[in-house]
Formats: sequence, structure tokens, C-alpha cells
Amino acid sequence: MIPNTTTAAPGGGEDYTTAEGLRALLTRMHEEGPGAWRTDATAAKVMEYAADKYAALARKHGLDPWEAVSAAFEVMRTRSAREASDPWAVVTHAVRITCIAEERGQGLLCSTHQARRPHYSIFHDAERLSDRENPLDDYHPAFHITDPHPDDEHGDEREAAAEPTGTQTSASRAVEDAIAFVTVLGWPAQTARAAVEHVCHALARAGSRQSAFEVLRRDQHSRALLDLPGSSWTALLRALLGNPTPGIAATSAGRGILLRLLIGETLPVLLHDDDLVLTVSLAAPRNGRRR
Repeated sequence: MIPNTTTAAPGGGEDYTTAEGLRALLTRMHEEGPGAWRTDATAAKVMEYAADKYAALARKHGLDPWEAVSAAFEVMRTRSAREASDPWAVVTHAVRITCIAEERGQGLLCSTHQARRPHYSIFHDAERLSDRENPLDDYHPAFHITDPHPDDEHGDEREAAAEPTGTQTSASRAVEDAIAFVTVLGWPAQTARAAVEHVCHALARAGSRQSAFEVLRRDQHSRALLDLPGSSWTALLRALLGNPTPGIAATSAGRGILLRLLIGETLPVLLHDDDLVLTVSLAAPRNGRRR
């Protein structure tokens, strides 16, 4: 135990801004009992000093300075603070740890006590569904509902896969029709071909339309090479691959242009789909400049 080298007169008056003074104050408060913290003038001053000292640290973690003071008060009453060679270092370290735990607790929507534990703190902060550019339920498997019976979409995909090559519904024919459809609605021919072929290659690698959609949506490099704005790129992906929202998976919007062409729909049929035509035409890049 480090001896108390600061002699304090009865009633206080310690220089609490120094290590020796704070140690003397904490020792005296401990000897006088818990009630001394409520009535001692020096105790009130040291709390005000702590509020100023830890205000920046508290604001860094999104807390009120007096929340940091509360943490400082708790550690000041401990034996480790009273007997430390530098009580302020002990207090500062404890306040920093508490501020971090408070911030993590608010982010994780749990108590500060739980946020201090590694098996809770490893998780990311809670997120609202509206915080992301694309709604979480559009692509996260936890929000998807699987029909226990084979749905029409999968049946159509298997049927399309079984078609002989060279027919009207072959993959190569569907790709060319998709390029023609996009070009007719105002997209530059070169851009339309490059974009559709890139989507088809990604679809072949991914194995499913939903996986391909998520990979391509985040593919900033390809979008830059195609010189497409983000709104045009996302709209084209939804039009070609379909909207992945489970509730509309079996509709025309959910199937997308490529699958609709594979299962036998023709360009005239697609051109009579007013919603699809409007979506693709409005997404066409204008004069090569990004919007």
C-alpha cells in the first residue's frame, strides 16, 4: 500500500487535481463513510472536475459527460483507486472502458454489463431494415419463405433447361432477344449488348438469379466499365433477372426478361408489358452521362 503523503486538514481541502491529492481525498472519504460523498464540499468539486476532464471522452462515445462522471464515482470508491500510485490513471482507464461498453450496449440494444462480455460484443450493432440502400428482406435468406411444393418458377427453369439447343427458346436466342428488347427501349446498342452479356455470364457462374443479382448489384467495377449510373444498373438487373422479393417471385416482374424469354414468351409479349417497358426505358442512360 502506497502511503498517503498528503496531509489534509479536517474538512478537506486536498488538491484533487494531482495523484497525491486525489489519493488523500479518496482515503479520507473512505474513512468518513459513504455519507461523506453527499456532504463534503471537496467531493462535489472533484465530480465537477471529472465532468470537465471526461467530457470529450464521453462525447466521443455519444454519451453525456455526467454519465462518465457516474463511472468515475463508482471506481473512486474502490480500494484499487485509493491504493494506486496514480489514482487518476485508474479512474481514466475505467471511465474509458465504461464509455465503450455503454456505446456498444446502445448499439446492441443490451445492458452495459452484457456489452462488456466478448460473446455479446462480437456482434454488430442492431440495424433498422430501412438503414440499407436495398431492403434487407430483398436478399437475406432469413426473410425468404420456401413453398413446400415445387413452384412454377423452378418448374419453368427446369423445363427451359431441357429444351434442345437451336430452338426458339434456346439460351442464345433469349440473350439476343433480351439485347434487342433493351436496345429498342432507348439503350445504346453497344452498351445494351455488353450489359446483357455480362449479366448472363454472371448468372452462369452464380447458378441462381438471386445470387447473380446480389453479386452484380455490388459490382462497382463492371458498372464503371459500362459507364452506367447506379439507378440504371440496378433497374436493368431487376428487369433482366427479376425482382427477388419472395411475394412476387412467380409473377412476370419476379421472373425477369431472361427467364420469360426462356419459357417461351416473345418480344411482342414483353413489349406489351407496360410496367417493364417503362422501367427499362426510364433507366436508359442519357448522353452517356451519369445521373
